[in-house]
Amino acid sequence: MKNHEARPTGSASFPEANIVAAYDQPEIRQNYYRNRGQGHGRGRGRGRGKGRNNYRHNDGNKQENKKGSQNNPSKDVGCLSDLHKRSISDRLSVYIWRHEIVGVVTEIGSKVEKFKIGDKVGVGCLVGSCRKCVNCDNDLENNCRDQILTYNAIYSDGTPTYGGYSDIMVTDEHYVVHWPENLPMEAAPLLCAGITTYSPLKYFGLDKPGMHIGVVGLGGLGHMAVKFAKAFGTKVTVISTSASKKHEAIERLGVDSFLVSRDPDQMQAAAGSLDGIIDTVSAIHPLLPLIDLLKSHGKLVMVGAPEKPPELPIFPLILGRKLVAGSATGGIKETQEMVDFAAKNNITPDVEIVAMDYVNTALERLSKADVKYRFVLDIGNTLNKS
Repeated sequence: MKNHEARPTGSASFPEANIVAAYDQPEIRQNYYRNRGQGHGRGRGRGRGKGRNNYRHNDGNKQENKKGSQNNPSKDVGCLSDLHKRSISDRLSVYIWRHEIVGVVTEIGSKVEKFKIGDKVGVGCLVGSCRKCVNCDNDLENNCRDQILTYNAIYSDGTPTYGGYSDIMVTDEHYVVHWPENLPMEAAPLLCAGITTYSPLKYFGLDKPGMHIGVVGLGGLGHMAVKFAKAFGTKVTVISTSASKKHEAIERLGVDSFLVSRDPDQMQAAAGSLDGIIDTVSAIHPLLPLIDLLKSHGKLVMVGAPEKPPELPIFPLILGRKLVAGSATGGIKETQEMVDFAAKNNITPDVEIVAMDYVNTALERLSKADVKYRFVLDIGNTLNKS
């Protein structure tokens, strides 16, 4: 099965006016698009649900051939990956972001087995993979060499994927997760920040009650790492360059201790105290002070992505048999597990809900770290309502 998204025409700096769709036949993908004010579509059809859920398909392609679920992406999210992509957007004629999407199913194909109309669902970082490699066989689609990202990727038919700033998304059911009824739609950042921090805590065995876990950085990823680590029953220390975040970390997020990484006395006093560290910082920063915080056999897991390679001292790793590793998101099965765990333990990201016409301002504020800790776009109620 393959996942496709519709292609708007024309040129846009931001995707206020696109529709996102996915099918299992490339020929359907070619004929399924809509871009308000810039493009047009042929055929007929109309989706149902909150917001304006129009969709188009060519009459020559039988709709019952698709194996996908159509949802109204009522909530979508802004995160730092948008800024990384935006920095090169001036080289592209159309550039569209987003991969943390939650909505309601308005239509399903005849072969869909896991979803029904009215289900709340989510689509995360992936909309396709080869489905036949070792990684895919082991539910690690995120490690597939042929993975297809939800936005700014090239699908197998040669067309680009456009993300979720849209009022409809149609997606192969394999890459869709059930959204628990007790989990609000604005918790959509779980599909990126949530799985990005949940997965390494589980995989590297840093989820055992009584462990002492460090979290470097208190932002979109960091605050989710704190919430999951606390829910696992671990002791949590936040490590930050900013002493001003101490009150937020301890009083509101409930961490057990706080270290200012620029204070050598604090760092020295905590040396050898942590079983593991989740490093969420994307800015360039030294790793040696963090490695020194680890106990023997401790693990430093990088989930942030600095633009330049960090300097990695080897001797401290050898002495304590310590590990420096990386991790990025998770497979679809684990993403569903994470969402269910979050719902069961009342874990939600801290968000600010904004209208679609606020997206440019939101990205500017995001570049200045002026949000706690994620923007969520209320697409279902605000996309092109005029």
